[in-house]
Amino acid sequence: MKTKILFLIIISITITNCKSVSGKDYDNTITEKYWKLKTLYGKEIKMEDNQKREIFITLKTKENRFTGFAGCNTINGEYILEEGNRIKFTKVISTRMFCNNTDESKFLKAINSTDNYTIKNNILSLNLGKRAPIAVFEAVYMN
Repeated sequence: MKTKILFLIIISITITNCKSVSGKDYDNTITEKYWKLKTLYGKEIKMEDNQKREIFITLKTKENRFTGFAGCNTINGEYILEEGNRIKFTKVISTRMFCNNTDESKFLKAINSTDNYTIKNNILSLNLGKRAPIAVFEAVYMN
């Protein structure tokens, strides 16, 4: 009988301490995540044939730096987070490879014009004012 009670206690503690990663529990922090671009100015983003990898950003907590890929060129810079979900990207730079990716210039324009964000259920929206999101990302978790 004592063994069954001990077993039930251990199971209860284990279940209580587990955090779901199945999509039920979400971590709604903006930093230290790989954010894959899903839509840009309302248009769904698909990888082009000559594109090396998907468009993404990652906001690093240390020194408020961000890195990413804009479709052809690597980008990085700094960001400032303020109360009320305000965000500003600054000192944005990119490599200078030539390519015909039309989404890249639009993506850089979106990054530079963003002034606030919303985040819910692992979806990050970069916004300008109270308009529709200009860029929507989904958090991607590596196994």
